[in-house]
Amino acid sequence: MIMRWLAITFAVLIAVLQYPMWLGKGGWLQVRTYDRQLAQQREANARLKARNEALDADVRDLKTGSEAIEERARAELGMIRQDEVFFQIQSGGAGVKPAATQRANGPAQRH
Repeated sequence: MIMRWLAITFAVLIAVLQYPMWLGKGGWLQVRTYDRQLAQQREANARLKARNEALDADVRDLKTGSEAIEERARAELGMIRQDEVFFQIQSGGAGVKPAATQRANGPAQRH
């Protein structure tokens, strides 16, 4: 009978000592959660670092040369140089008839 109570007491004591290691603050489950959060934050930091490096390269280009300014003016504002000709191509050809079709459907020839 005494051995039985002693075994139960030791089992409870071991459970009490193990609780903080598994479920308490700084326990195994919390460390695992922190590791996942750390991995996610590192991925986010890597994406932000790549974005920052791209922005830094853009800033350097804008400060040092005129090519980047010209590229942005062309892409974002639709600007062209003075000696260039601007062509705009419409998709689908709505409202435009080819020249061959216009000639074929033109006025009838007199005989």
